Formats: sequence, structure tokens, C-alpha cells
Amino acid sequence: MHAQFRIEKVDISTYEVPTDAPESDGTFEWKSTTMILARIQGGGCRGIGYSYTDRSAAELARHVSARLVGRDLMDIEGAHCCLAIAVRNIGRAGVASTAISALDTALWDLKARVLGVSLVALLGGVRDRLPIYGSGGFTSYSDEQLAEQFRGWAEQGIRMMKMKVGREPDRDPHRVRRACDVIGSGVQLFVDANGALSRKEALRLADIFAESDVRWFEEPVSSDDLAGLRLLRDSGPAGMDISAGEYAYTLDDFRRLLEAGAVDVLQADATRCAGITGFLKAAALCEAFHVPLSSHCAPALHLHPGCAVGPMRHAEYFHDHVRIERMFFDGIPPVREGALRPDRSSPGNGLIFKEADAAQYRVN
Repeated sequence: MHAQFRIEKVDISTYEVPTDAPESDGTFEWKSTTMILARIQGGGCRGIGYSYTDRSAAELARHVSARLVGRDLMDIEGAHCCLAIAVRNIGRAGVASTAISALDTALWDLKARVLGVSLVALLGGVRDRLPIYGSGGFTSYSDEQLAEQFRGWAEQGIRMMKMKVGREPDRDPHRVRRACDVIGSGVQLFVDANGALSRKEALRLADIFAESDVRWFEEPVSSDDLAGLRLLRDSGPAGMDISAGEYAYTLDDFRRLLEAGAVDVLQADATRCAGITGFLKAAALCEAFHVPLSSHCAPALHLHPGCAVGPMRHAEYFHDHVRIERMFFDGIPPVREGALRPDRSSPGNGLIFKEADAAQYRVN
């Protein structure tokens, strides 16, 4: 192995960014978002990867990243296996997987930069544009806030929009109708309960939402309830996709959802499922099961791999992460005609970290 292709250094930093307003979904409330950032140096370049997770993931990432130094930076699968072994005794799912995600994503970015090609070119692009859906519509929003956000997405040409439901199920039909009044015709409305509902409550609401032509019902029940998801998929309204997968951390998590026939569309999050390597493997499973794939959150991170996998349908353009990524990085592509397009002229993922701008949010 030539010395120029060795991993020389790994830096991990943590940032906590307040939301621009209090936010909540069907099961959770939050006022800030935590990002851990991995920067891996080698071959005269530095790769960037990140994960939206808990602060504790940063310390774990620092601990396991020591195993990467000195390795061949071209051998990402080997590095990925090395990291998986490092967390064997504490469990690979959850925080450990989010820590690995930031490192793995940085490794892919580094390899592409060393080779002087875009990440989508390295992965093998199958499309030049990635359709997105606007995502937010938090249960903490007033009707006016919801309307303002949806109008903003419409002005960007986004033709799919998602809102949160499940915190006040009796009020959700009103909120959905209000959203429909705002978006008008020609825009698909999605809803996401974050697992807040019981099976029968979810079925009841699905029928009501169908009257407003809702096309996507995400996590109507807990993702752990495979039978419940299957029930919604089999018994819910025609034309309404049931989706889940954002809390899948390992390949077995994805396999269980697919084998159970629990989803019409599988979701995968490269900041949780062990990075781009895990995302690519989830896409391969989707292809084998003939199920489409959608990425969860972190739109800038998913752009290049999303354009490189066949089963990809669209990417989530999540309000919090869009805001943070534009604050922290140069090289974020603009939305054009409801889609993002990777910059093939820039090496790697095309992102440049704005360290001075991010410094005020750094916590370690």
C-alpha cells in the first residue's frame, strides 16, 4: 500500500443548533438538533461526514476512529467492517451506528476527493436529479405557520409536502384539510405519525386522510410493530403508501421490514444506518424485494448516493437539516423544479465546511 493512500488523521466535533421555533411530532418534542462532524485526512485531502444524533456518539466515534489511522483509505469496506467489530460488545444499533455513519460517510467523501471525482461518479450515477419532498409541518405549528411553510416550498417548485400528525389525532383531519387548502391541486400531501397511533386509530385516520388525497402515511404505528404496518399496508386506502425504516440501523432491520411486507416504500437514513455503505446495502435489499427506497432527512448527505441507486424514489427535504446544512456548508445545490442535482464538477460530495460560521454552535 502506497503511503499516500493511508488514513492519517480523524477529527470529530459536535455542534448543537437551536431550532428556529419549538418543534414536535406525534411522540417527541425538541428545541435543538445535534450534529457530529467527522473529518478524515489522507492522500492530501480531507473527507467530510456527519450524523444527526446525540452528543454521546461523538466520544464513541473518537474512540473507534483510532482503528482507522494507518489503513488504506481506498478500502472502505474493510474500514467499515473494522468499525463494526469495534462496537461488537456494546451493540451496533443506535448510538454506535450513528457514530459509524459519520465516519463511513467521511471515508466515501475522502476517497472521491483523492481520486478527483464527484461522489456520484465514484458510486456510479443512475440519475442526474433527485426529487425531494418538503418535510416539516410540525404538530407544534399553528395553522398559519403550517401554511407559510407549505407556501415557501411551493415557491421553490416542490410538488410533494409532508406534515406531522398523531399528537392530537382528533385535530389532525382539520390540519390536513388546512394543508390541502394551501397547496391546492397538483401537489401530493404526505403525513407522518412517528409511530404515535394504535392500529385501529391509524386505520380510521387513513380513511379520513384519503378523502384529502393523502398519498403517503409514514410510521402510522411503531416501526417495531411489523404486523401493524402490514395491516395498514393491506387494509389501508388504495393509493396511500405506507412507509417506515428511518429507525433501521442494521441490514437485518431493513430485511425484517421487507420480509414482513410491512412497507410500500422503505426509508433509509445514512446518518443512522452506518453511513453510505449501509445505505447502499439497504438499496440492494430494496432492489431484491422490488420495493422503492426513500432517504430520511439530511438531504445534502443523501444527494450523491441517492442519485447512484436504482430503487430511489425521492429524498426528504427536512426543514431542520436544510437550515443547518445551509448554515454549515458551502456547495449546497439549489432546489430546481422540485429536485436537487449533484455537482459533478466538484470532487467528493462537493461540500465545504464553514468552520467559522459553525464555531458558535460547537459544544466539543
